This record gives sequence, structure tokens and C-alpha cells, in this order.
Amino acid sequence: MSEHYDILACTGCPTGIAHTFMAKEGLEKAAKEKGLTIKVETHGQEGVKNAITAEDIANAKAVVIAADVNVDEGRFASKPMAKAGVTAGIKDPAGLIDQALAAKPAKAEAAPTDEELAMENHGFEKGGIGQEIYKHLMNGVSHMLVFVVAGGVLTAISFLWGITSFDSTAADYNSFAAMLKIIGGIAMNLMVPILSAYIAESIAGRPGLVPGFVAGMIAIQGLPVSAETGLIDAGGSGVGFGFLGGIIGGFLAGYVVEGLKKVFSHIPESLNGLKAIFLYPLCSTFIVGLAMLAISGPMVAINEGMMSFLESLQGGSPIVLGLAIGCMCAFDMGGPVNKAAYVTGTMLLGAGLSAGPGTAEYLSGTNFMAAVSAACIAPPLVTSFATIVGKKYFTQEDRDAGLVNLILGCTHITEGAIPFMTKNIWPVMPIMMLSSSIAAILTLLLGVHVPAPHGGFLVLPVVDQPLAWVGAILVGALVGGLLFLLFKKSQYDKERKAENAAPKAA
Repeated sequence: MSEHYDILACTGCPTGIAHTFMAKEGLEKAAKEKGLTIKVETHGQEGVKNAITAEDIANAKAVVIAADVNVDEGRFASKPMAKAGVTAGIKDPAGLIDQALAAKPAKAEAAPTDEELAMENHGFEKGGIGQEIYKHLMNGVSHMLVFVVAGGVLTAISFLWGITSFDSTAADYNSFAAMLKIIGGIAMNLMVPILSAYIAESIAGRPGLVPGFVAGMIAIQGLPVSAETGLIDAGGSGVGFGFLGGIIGGFLAGYVVEGLKKVFSHIPESLNGLKAIFLYPLCSTFIVGLAMLAISGPMVAINEGMMSFLESLQGGSPIVLGLAIGCMCAFDMGGPVNKAAYVTGTMLLGAGLSAGPGTAEYLSGTNFMAAVSAACIAPPLVTSFATIVGKKYFTQEDRDAGLVNLILGCTHITEGAIPFMTKNIWPVMPIMMLSSSIAAILTLLLGVHVPAPHGGFLVLPVVDQPLAWVGAILVGALVGGLLFLLFKKSQYDKERKAENAAPKAA
């Protein structure tokens, strides 16, 4: 006889690495404390694990979805359900379970009560437009990241044979290095099409993939124009408009397909195959392709304006730039603000790697990426330093997490610091932001260059001035660690003082 569960849950974060499983653990712990059984389906980087079955759904009391990626919610339509971002599963899993148990099935959903409205205001949004847009965007980003990592690291490794080892006319040419750079370059060039396609797929399902890929390719190639005639020419060349165009193209493709579904809704179900393999791909690609080519000119202008702004910021005070990078990276530990800084770094790095070593674009992009990576590595190391040095001020659970964060931090996974921050937003968040800012500022001042978008200390062999980079990160982590330790000591002393005073008061 199979086991029946009181609560079913789905968790998923954009990267599918840390938040996904932290939310799973939080929900499992909260359910156990309430005397409930729970099954959690995770949507991680390796796909769906612990999948929920039809029998599970039939016997469950309620469903919790704590995810920033697409989850098939239709299968739970007959069950009471609570929906929120993945962070809610980490910060308040018990409240999320309570909301699910108090909810009504989607098929018989009534107007929200005052209590339900209050819980929504507490952070459990019910499918708001902002959350939906973020979910679609992060679906694209999560699929894109693996291409960024693979392409960036392989390209960076190719430089181990020499900075121009990929060039057959250079003295340090190496055929294996050249092949690595070719493979890495292909992976990097797929970033924008993947981003665009999976934003569209998140919105419209599989039919969104074809126009999404096409939109992404147009975003990186631009509108081809003949150099001789100045007219549109399939054999000409264009200027791409990068990430911004890919994002716009992805949303455009997704919603065009959704529109076509309504237009073709009158076609008999017996012809669904015709819609899927002919009408949707043909019509959506035509519409999206024309639209993307039409906005190519304005988008190129906007993209160049953004690049100019970033370049002017880089040319200014490294302290201001480093402070901005550090605060953004540590603000939400892998959330949208952090991703904004990271995606900007990968964009500049991609442009630099395409331009080639020694160019201004390469130096600018790799320096910016070094600062972003330093800012992302510092927070987990802050917790490692504090839990090791101030062992008695932390619980065993915190000490174990601190040791794990030593590994996570060194491999550029910021999310490990989230549990420490959620326990005490103030003053831990400002401490983490200060730590990341110090690491980023010192990295910029020291002129460190990192030609890989991820990997942390694993890519030290290809880092220009690796010791300076590690030093900058350690300084930031030590400053943050000391401040975090002082806070925990103060908290610990107050608790001991209260405990000692309790018997006297009695």
C-alpha cells in the first residue's frame, strides 16, 4: 500500500541549486512540527525529482507551491492551494502551509477573506503580474546560466595556453586551445537564444520555443543590411541588440503564441496536431520575426546607450561602481536584484570575450565580472568565518551550515548565506552588503580580471592577479564576519543575561 500525504509541495528557483532545496527542507521541517506528512517535488537544475503522482494528489489535503519557475498547477485544480515565490518556503514555510490548509479549491474559489488578504500582504502573492513576469524571466535565466558557465569556463581555460593561443597566426598558437575557444564561443553565443526561448516557453509552453529561439537569434544578429546598397539584404550583416532584445523577444514570442491559441481556438480538437506542428510555429515565427527585425534599429540604439552608461560608470569612481555591485549582489542573494548585476556582468564579459584579449572591451568586461564574482563569493564566507571563530554563539545547525558555505562561497554560490540573513534581516543584510561592496571595490581598485562568469576559486588559473582577487574577497569576508560575530555575541549575551535574571525575578 502506497503512502498518503497530507500536504503536497513543489519548490523551484531560477538556478535550481540552493533555494529549491532550502525551501524543501523548510517545508518538510514545518510540516513535521505540525504533525503532518508532506511530499515535496523539486524543480532543480537536474530536472524534476520526487515527482507527485495522481494518487498523491487524490489523497492530499492541500498543495503548496513555493517556486519562481513554471510548475504544472493544473493537476492540483481540485485541491486547496497556496502559491508564493520560493523565498516564502524558506522564510515562513509554516505560514505557507497554514494558508494552503485554509484555502478553497481553485475550481470553487470564493472571494478572499480578510485573513487571506492579510496573508497575501505578508508576502504570499496570488499570481500577481509582477510575480508572473519575474517567473517567466527567471525561467529563461536559469536555462541560460548553464550555457554561460560552460561557455565562459571553456573559453577561459583556452587562455591557459596563452592569451592569443586560439589565433593560428600567433606565436603561442595551440590547436587544442583553439578548439576549446570555438566550443566555448558557441556555448556563449547560445545564451541569448536560450534566454529568449525559455521565457517564451514559460509563458506559452512548447509552442513558444520556436518563435523564442528565432527572436533570440535575431537579437544577437540584428537586421542584416548590405554594405553596398544600405538596404535589407539576407547576405548582409547586422548589429545585434543582446540581452535586452532577447528578453523582449522572449516575452513577445510567448504572448504572440498565447494570442494565436485564442485565434485558433475554434478549430476542432481533431486538428490539434495541425496547430501544434504547422499553424503555431509558422504564424508565430512570421509575426515575431517581423516585429524583432522592425525594432532592431531602436533596440541597437538603446543597447548602445546602456553600454555607454556602464562604460562611463566604469570610467568613473571604482568605489561608486563597487558599492553598487556589492549592494545589488548581497541584497537578495540570487534574487532579481542580484541577477541584474550578474547578467550585466555576463553581458559585458561576453562582449569582451568576443572582442578578444587586450582590447578595451575585454579589460572592461573581465574587470566588471571580477567585481561581480567577488561580491557573490563574500557573503557565504562571512558566515563561515563567524561560525568557525565564534562557535559558541551559533547553534549546531548554523555551524554545520557555515562549514557548507565555505564550499559554496568558494564556488560562487551566494544562496548559502540566505538562512543566516532571514533570521535577522537587520543588521545581517547591511553587513552582507558592506562585505560584498568591500570585495568588489578592492577588486576594481586592484585591476583584477576574471574571464569566466562563474566557478569561483575553481577558475583561479585563468584569473589575472589571482592573489589580489582572493585577498580582496577575504578582506570583505573578514570585515563582514567580524561585524556579524559582534552582532551574534551581543545577541548571545542578552539571552544569557535574560536567563540569569529570570530566577531572581521569580
